[in-house]
Amino acid sequence: MIRKKKCVAMLLAGGQGSRLYALTNNIAKPAVSFGGKYRIIDFPLSNCINSGIDTVGVLTQYQPLILNDYIGNGQPWDLDRTFGGVHILSPYQRKVSSDWYKGTANAIYQNMHFIKQFSPDYVLILSGDHIYKMNYSLMLNYHILNDADCTIAAINVPIEEASRFGILNTKDNGVIYEFEEKPKQPKSTLASMGIYIFSAEKLYKYLEEDSEKTETSNDFGKDILPSMLNAGEKMMAYEFNGYWKDVGTIDSLYEANMDLLGDNPLFDINDSSWKIQSRSPLAPPHYLGNNGKANNSIIMSGCEVNGSVENSVLASDVIVEEGAVVKNSIIMSDVVIGKNAVVEYSIIDENTILGENSHVGESPKKGRPKITLLGRNIKVDNGASVKAGQIVDSDVVKEG
Repeated sequence: MIRKKKCVAMLLAGGQGSRLYALTNNIAKPAVSFGGKYRIIDFPLSNCINSGIDTVGVLTQYQPLILNDYIGNGQPWDLDRTFGGVHILSPYQRKVSSDWYKGTANAIYQNMHFIKQFSPDYVLILSGDHIYKMNYSLMLNYHILNDADCTIAAINVPIEEASRFGILNTKDNGVIYEFEEKPKQPKSTLASMGIYIFSAEKLYKYLEEDSEKTETSNDFGKDILPSMLNAGEKMMAYEFNGYWKDVGTIDSLYEANMDLLGDNPLFDINDSSWKIQSRSPLAPPHYLGNNGKANNSIIMSGCEVNGSVENSVLASDVIVEEGAVVKNSIIMSDVVIGKNAVVEYSIIDENTILGENSHVGESPKKGRPKITLLGRNIKVDNGASVKAGQIVDSDVVKEG
C-alpha cells in the first residue's frame, strides 16, 4: 500500500528579518518572542495541526540554531509523527549542485524531494512571520471545488496601504486576472497574504522551469505566480476576513502585541476553539509583591512584579523591582528592571538588565510613539537613559 498525504505544508522560515534590527541579530525572525509565551512560528505551526495538516517542512537558513532547538521534534504542536510530522530543512551540500536558498521559490525547489516522498495532491506554502489564526482546510476545499491550479489567500487592506503589498485583481467569481507587485496606483485593495495552495504537479512544473532561467529572482510573487498567470493557469483568490498581521517591522510587532490587551482584544490569543500551542518554559506562577501593581497587561509565569506595570506584555521570568514603572511596553523573558527604572513605549529583548533609575523610551507629547528597542544580553547602567526611537544592541553607559 502506497502511503501518501493529501496536503504537505512548506513553511518559509529562513528570512533574516533585517527590519527587526537588534531582535534578529542572533536569531531567525520566526523565533522572535510574541505575546509573552509564544514565538512567531507558533502561529503557522498551530494553524497547520488545527487544520488537519500534519506534515510540515520548515525551511531555515539565517541563524537557525534557536529556531531548530525550539521546534525540536514538534511535540508541543502534535507534529511528532512517524510518517509526516515537522522536519527542519536547511540548505545542504549535494553532489551535483548546491547553494544557499536564493529566494522563496528556490527554497521550495531545493526541497522538492522532501515533498515528493509524501506524494501529495496539494502543497501549502506558508510564511513564518505572520500572526493570525486560519483554517487552511477551508482554503484547500475552496481550491479543490474551483479546480484551481493555484489559490492565493488574500485580505482587504486600506487603499492607502495597498501599494505595500502584492495586489490581486479578480473577477466577480474570484478568478485572478492580474497580479501587481506593490503597485504605485493599486486597482483593488485585495492584498496577497503570502499563503499559497498549489496543485502539486503544477508547482513542480513551474519550479523546474524557473530553476532553468537566468533572469529570475527565484521568488513566488515576482516570478512563479506571474508565470502561471501568463500561461493561463486557473488562479483563485481566497478571501480571509480574520485578524492577520505581518510582524516584519518593529512597529507592526509592537502593534500586534498591543492588540492582545484589553477586555475585548483585537486578537484573542486565548481562543479555546483554536488553540495556539507553544514550547512554554516551565516556571512557577508569577508573583505580585505588596507594592506591585498591574493593569491591562499580560504577565507570564515566573515574573516578579514589585513595581508598576501598565498596558504591557511581560514574558516569563521578568523581574520588576520596587519603584520601577513599565508602560506600553513589551518585555521578553529573563529581563531585570531595576529599582525606580522607567520603561515606556519600548521592546526589550531577552536577558537584558536595566540598572536602577535608568530610563528607556518616552511617551509621545503628540502623534504616534517612537518605539525604542533594546537587543538581547544588554546592560543599561544605573541612571543611564535611552531616548525614544533608539535601537540599541550594545551596553548603555551613563553619560558624564
